[in-house]
Amino acid sequence: MQTEHFMVTESEWVPNNPNFPVIVYRQIEMASSSHAIETMFSSNGWTGIWRNGVFDYHHYHSGAHEALCIGRGHAKLQIGGPDGPVVDVGQGDCVILPAGTGHRNIESSPDFQVVGAYPPGQCADIQRSSATSPMLATIESLPKPNSDPVLGASGGLNDLWQPTKFDTTQR
Repeated sequence: MQTEHFMVTESEWVPNNPNFPVIVYRQIEMASSSHAIETMFSSNGWTGIWRNGVFDYHHYHSGAHEALCIGRGHAKLQIGGPDGPVVDVGQGDCVILPAGTGHRNIESSPDFQVVGAYPPGQCADIQRSSATSPMLATIESLPKPNSDPVLGASGGLNDLWQPTKFDTTQR
């Protein structure tokens, strides 16, 4: 399995996350079907599991990190807001978005389906405008989950998500 990761900075009204990078896993063997993805997420402690697509408008979640694993089809997802990179994803790929990270579906195949999940106890609100000061504080203080949604207790976000001190006066 190939792993990519990158930081995205604030983009127009999308706050993104100052502490944690976006992680993209390519061709996860355990992600052979939507049911297998749900089982993988659940066994790694991620909750609020759902199946659907990705909205075609920019949005972010201020109260939750999010895992998006492609169960069927393929898409071009823009990550980080209007100025963010476009990531091509297909069946078996998984994108882990830290809270505050903008995302939208630019285009997708007719059969495109995503299985999504969140760390336990986190609230996946849908935000489409600039973050308020309390929302920014939540995004910046939301802890690293206890496990990676794909790899479990070791590797992945367990290693890559190392919090950094961020000076909020720079926003």
